[in-house]
Amino acid sequence: MPGENLSRDEARERAALLSVDGYDVSLDVRSATGDAEGGGPRTFRSVTTIRFRCNEPGATSFADLIAPSVTAVSLNGRDLDPSEVFDGSRIVLEDLAADNELVVDAQCAYSRTGEGLHRFVDPEDGEVYLYTQYEPADSRRVFANFEQPDLKAPFRFEVRAPEEWTVWSNGVGERADGVWRFAETKPISTYITCVVAGPYHYVTDSYERTFADGSRLEIPLGALCRKGLAPYFDADDVFLVTKQGLDFFHDHFDYPYPFGKYDQAFVPEYNLGAMENPGLVTFREEYIFRGKVTQASYEGRANVILHEMAHMWFGDLVTMEWWDDLWLKESFADFMGAFSLVGATRFTDGWITFANRRKAWAYRADQLPSTHPITADIRDLQDAKLNFDGITYAKGASVLKQLVAYVGQDAFLEGARRYFKRHAYGNTRLGDLLSVLEETSGRDMAAWARSWLQTAGVNSLTPQVLLDAEGRVDELAVVQEAAESHPELRPHRVAVGLYRRTGEGSLERYARAEVDVDGPRTVVAELAGADAPELVLVNDDDLTYCKTRFDETSLATLREHLGSLTDPLARALCWSALWNMTRDALLPARDFTGLVLRFAGRESDIGVLQMLHAWANSALVHYTAPARRETGGRLLTEGALRELRDAAPGSEHQLAWARFFAAVASDEAELRLLRGLLEGTEKIDGLDVDQELRWAFLEPLAAHGAADEGVLAAELARDDTASGKRHQVRCLAARPSAAVKAQAWAQVVESDALSNALVEATIAGFTQSSQRELLAPYAEKYFAAIERVWTERSIQIGMDVVRGLFPALQDSPATLEATDAWLSAHEGAAPALRRLVLEARDDLARALRGQACDAAAAG
Repeated sequence: MPGENLSRDEARERAALLSVDGYDVSLDVRSATGDAEGGGPRTFRSVTTIRFRCNEPGATSFADLIAPSVTAVSLNGRDLDPSEVFDGSRIVLEDLAADNELVVDAQCAYSRTGEGLHRFVDPEDGEVYLYTQYEPADSRRVFANFEQPDLKAPFRFEVRAPEEWTVWSNGVGERADGVWRFAETKPISTYITCVVAGPYHYVTDSYERTFADGSRLEIPLGALCRKGLAPYFDADDVFLVTKQGLDFFHDHFDYPYPFGKYDQAFVPEYNLGAMENPGLVTFREEYIFRGKVTQASYEGRANVILHEMAHMWFGDLVTMEWWDDLWLKESFADFMGAFSLVGATRFTDGWITFANRRKAWAYRADQLPSTHPITADIRDLQDAKLNFDGITYAKGASVLKQLVAYVGQDAFLEGARRYFKRHAYGNTRLGDLLSVLEETSGRDMAAWARSWLQTAGVNSLTPQVLLDAEGRVDELAVVQEAAESHPELRPHRVAVGLYRRTGEGSLERYARAEVDVDGPRTVVAELAGADAPELVLVNDDDLTYCKTRFDETSLATLREHLGSLTDPLARALCWSALWNMTRDALLPARDFTGLVLRFAGRESDIGVLQMLHAWANSALVHYTAPARRETGGRLLTEGALRELRDAAPGSEHQLAWARFFAAVASDEAELRLLRGLLEGTEKIDGLDVDQELRWAFLEPLAAHGAADEGVLAAELARDDTASGKRHQVRCLAARPSAAVKAQAWAQVVESDALSNALVEATIAGFTQSSQRELLAPYAEKYFAAIERVWTERSIQIGMDVVRGLFPALQDSPATLEATDAWLSAHEGAAPALRRLVLEARDDLARALRGQACDAAAAG
């Protein structure tokens, strides 16, 4: 990674100096198939012509390129010596003219890390598949360019590929004389250009729209995946959501989709969920479901499809100037994904998922030492890479959700429409958006932006209830608190709901008031005189971004009657609040898992149920006192098996409980049941143990020594696919053997032979919570290795290793001290690396506090 970074100051200087008129990029990827020549990296030819202007003739600047070698460089017809102008990541450009043409002929390397042009060989049939992934700055691994978002330009791509392949790019393509040539794009940023090539399975459809003025828009639609996944590819559902989304955004944005066609490629070994390349959106292929999944998975896929579609306007049409304002695209896409999901598709409970899952991500990120304002201070590309986080996405989306309530939906959407028309194909900063919102809403946005966009941290809101002599509410107030490190008390528009049990035993809301909370204490006058509540839910309906707390009466009610809450959103909000209390060491982990055991079986929302399973497992692994882990694990497993047997046969709830049971199973009888379900000697009525569920059952068997290498090899023979290989690698690394752990460690830390997907799988198998003692020696090895790994490997692999192998399971003060010692001794380490270690340290310290809270609990 040395020399590959780009600072904000350098980008600003270059943007002030240069403007780009266009790119012609020619790639020859015929080398992707067959045997590689020589002992170096497998490479492809990349020839780039850039036409650009310089407003200070005679000045010096640079172009970006990361490549093993450069064959030739020509600037304005003048040949330059590559050995003199190219240092491995930059090409120095001296004595620039007013109008310039740069031609770079390079040998670029195929990627195995998901960055740049990724090459994947399908183990099932030996076919080779290529795709690109660039954000924030990896297009320079494929062609020479000016790698920053504010130097937009039109692009023309041409690609030479094997005869039997198809190639896609942002524009419409045609093949002639063995070359795929693509229509010129609109002005776009380098990081959203894209090429996908290979023998992909391709399905087509079309979208048509007639507007009020009589004009018509027709958008060719395409969806593609590897041939091996074609039998599972439900392209019809992908197209259905796509068309619903296009209708929704056309209805609300009043700006026709601007990029011609709309292809969606589901690609292997993808690091992200998806990427919004205009005209060619790329997704991780795990969104093609090989086995039975719950509706939460289909909802999640639909949300991602709509999130990426929203980017066509927020991000692609109008792009942030620099990564400081990454929220201008990601926060909006995250909000619009949920907004359109609820408004346009069958997933009308999308805001429940948002409240329960997306905001949990935000709450965690906002309490880390690396928390930052939504408008962040992004000094360089490494900062930018790490800021694709829960604050930029989910907190930003939460804040936008309440902004809609603050200015009104009509004013918000009218602001968006003006923003698109005013800044189409350009770049913006925060002030550009705020100015149109001020126009449409009549509100002063500066104070709102200071509180919500330019400060960090999450507030907590707690109700205070005083009753009169007759048992009615005399005064109800909302108390707002903030962490010492981020003391900002923000203005909140909240709904406060009062709940009590009915004669039938259900817990229902009987009074509600909306109020502007501002400052440390706000009285909700509208609720004075109401009957005494059994539960007060601050932030009812999830209007604001905050941690919700409970008064003693409300908490006692939830302990006994949480499952009786009839409103699914209110129930999800209560679960989220209880989980935050567990993470904050205000509720013992045993109490949280006890609530899950008691009430999760009554949870109707499958997405909430699956989140509860994840939280319960995390509570057991990280927040339960060590002396009680065995008991807590037994209770969770017994409860999971009970719910599995009681669930409706063939239901998605049954499937969710089966997966959770496998995740927590550990004793001999439980493992014997899993083995029996695999072998067919045990049956649970309605439970179809398909291939994906087989792997889910095999991992705990492998981790507890009940499935050896031979068993896993036999399973791979049964499922000899790319997905099967990833599962097998994870299970192999999960085995409880010192030799296995040493081999897995060496494969990830000491070698770069594994692809990104297999690195991820190996790390997942290596870190088994039941193997704390076996993993203990690797704490010291971790701190000795991470700086070297960060220096030598790509940033994606560096992030995977530093996050994934942190010794969190060695949850003792000694590990905390070792972490502090490393931080003290490496103050000069890369800021992004230090950030990752600081975040892991914070998680560990939080776990230790949670364990102390659990140990102090009675019983």
